[in-house]
Amino acid sequence: MKLNIVKEDPWLEDYKEEIYQRWIRFQLAKEELVNVEGSLSEFASGHQYFGINFDTRRHGWVYREWAPEADALFLTGDFNGWDRNSHPLERNQWGVWELFLPFEPYKERIIHKSLVKVHVKGGGSSRDRIPAYIRRVVQDEETKDFSGQLWFPDIPFVWTDAHFSPAYTQEGPLIYECHVGMGQEKEGVGTYREFADIIIPKVKNLGYNAIQLMAVMEHPYYGSFGYHVSNFFCPSSRFGTPEDLKYLVNTAHELGLAVIMDVVHSHAVQNVSEGLNEFDGSDHQYFHAGPRGYHEVWDSKLFDYGKWEVKRFLLSSLKYWLQEFHFDGFRFDGVTSMLYFHHGLITFDHFEKYFHKDVDWDAIIYLQLANALIKEVKSSAISIAEEVSGMPGVCRQPDEGGIGFDYRMAMGIPDFYIRMLKEKKDEDWDILEFWKELSDRRYREKTIAYAESHDQALVGDKSIAFWLMDKEMYFHMQVDDKNIVIDRGMALHKLFRLFTSSLGGEGYLNFMGNEFGHPEWIDFPREGNNWSYQYARRQWSLAEDPKLRYQFLLQWDKAMVQLIKKNRVLLAPFAEQLHADPKNKVLIFRRGDLIFAFSFHPESSIPDYKFRAPAMGQYQLVLNSDDREFGGFGRIDSSKTYFTNQNQELSIYMTNRTALVFKRID
Repeated sequence: MKLNIVKEDPWLEDYKEEIYQRWIRFQLAKEELVNVEGSLSEFASGHQYFGINFDTRRHGWVYREWAPEADALFLTGDFNGWDRNSHPLERNQWGVWELFLPFEPYKERIIHKSLVKVHVKGGGSSRDRIPAYIRRVVQDEETKDFSGQLWFPDIPFVWTDAHFSPAYTQEGPLIYECHVGMGQEKEGVGTYREFADIIIPKVKNLGYNAIQLMAVMEHPYYGSFGYHVSNFFCPSSRFGTPEDLKYLVNTAHELGLAVIMDVVHSHAVQNVSEGLNEFDGSDHQYFHAGPRGYHEVWDSKLFDYGKWEVKRFLLSSLKYWLQEFHFDGFRFDGVTSMLYFHHGLITFDHFEKYFHKDVDWDAIIYLQLANALIKEVKSSAISIAEEVSGMPGVCRQPDEGGIGFDYRMAMGIPDFYIRMLKEKKDEDWDILEFWKELSDRRYREKTIAYAESHDQALVGDKSIAFWLMDKEMYFHMQVDDKNIVIDRGMALHKLFRLFTSSLGGEGYLNFMGNEFGHPEWIDFPREGNNWSYQYARRQWSLAEDPKLRYQFLLQWDKAMVQLIKKNRVLLAPFAEQLHADPKNKVLIFRRGDLIFAFSFHPESSIPDYKFRAPAMGQYQLVLNSDDREFGGFGRIDSSKTYFTNQNQELSIYMTNRTALVFKRID
């Protein structure tokens, strides 16, 4: 036990014992599981025991369900004419119910695409439910009811990705966050196959090395963005079949892109008919009882991570997605909510708030087990925490006093940019505040930086492009149309992205469409917009139209990503500030082999601007946001080379609202 995070941060000395207990509790929990099941991976094989599986030894189907407080369970479906009484399950001493269906009598009835439910009596009620471990759920177009669907096609999917290796291990994660359903330009729900054939090549062309898929797990309400999950082993059927999702992942791997899944284990939809809520008739089977089991802000149910079968259920879900669909890792949603009894709905202004009475140890243990399992099942897999509180050790290993994630999301960066745009004039921006915000992260805890989140593109908020240019985007984005609002917006949009990717972390993320400044918000079909798909899509044609300026923002993104990859910027040590000039709003720093020079000044362009270089020699300008190919004004000769003077200084033309990147060539 090393407890490195305490050794490296003296402020944590007062909490050394509690951090030590993180490791102790994890070791005890893991040991308990391993002693019973043989390994963590074996424990996380609940989907091979529960649900409906074919038992080759007994030569028939076995359906098992954990429902400890239920009075009776009956399997019902197409196979028995939806009779709710003919096929009862038997209960064992552990609250697990079981039904065996021999192959011969049922081979013509238990078939591919059969619909099933389980009728549960308990808690004074009697309801049709969807089996908890079901692999596929479909919705009836007329009644809108959801049912479980048996899924065992005759021809298995053929994977061709045996030799795939994630490039993020060599380049750092360059993640393109996306939503399959709204990934097409058409007004309708996109499919897994459309996304694979049309969108993934676009991502590959831009240079990203991973995609992060939202809304994969089945969710009854489309407009929830996939965050109110009902069925934790089901790829959403609204986008296609399980084989279609496998086709998407396989296609991405063939093109060299890793596929990260946005996994939601922080809460679950409270719907009784579609989800897990009150499954066995109680309010505390999978979730905490009473108010503790309900998230008032999210209107959803909260898991009881201390329960054996809840841990098995959630961990099995992770293993299932890794093995069955070849995902390359997970971005865990809502980690802050999991860590604290108050769900992070406070201000974190003192170390005391990361420890003691407010911390949910069961949740921390679960996350430690989850991260250990991910590496055990797939060593190259990545785990990312959406964690805003800044809890120490989230991205350190348990034996160092941590929770085990590889990365955390730098959630403060998008909020910072929006705050600057909303609350301050450009001339009042403090470039030292910019530096502090993007460089303020925990020592040796890697972060994924992003300039804007998908939340900022939703109705009720604005993307950075919309904050910068607003309605002018509808009228003045033509190449030959001169407009000062658009000029400012495009310049700053480029600066924010490069500033974020070069300084903000050890990984970079972009939400689809933001790379070219998508002009419209996201609004899913709902009663308030007459169930329209007009805004639940992405207008790729805007960036492909040579008459519009969106193309320049797209080309900038491509050049920026290629630069970051080629020079291994994300793998380089923390940036070194070389020069800060608050008056002229110029900030220059080195990261890896590159020098990044930013001017956020709204007006001042300074010839013969001098700063001390990190070494004597000749430097080449390798990226210039003011180039005309990126929609700039072409004020700087990008072919020029720069030599240090006798004082080891470089002299450059530092134009306003410009980002320049230099590299030493001798």
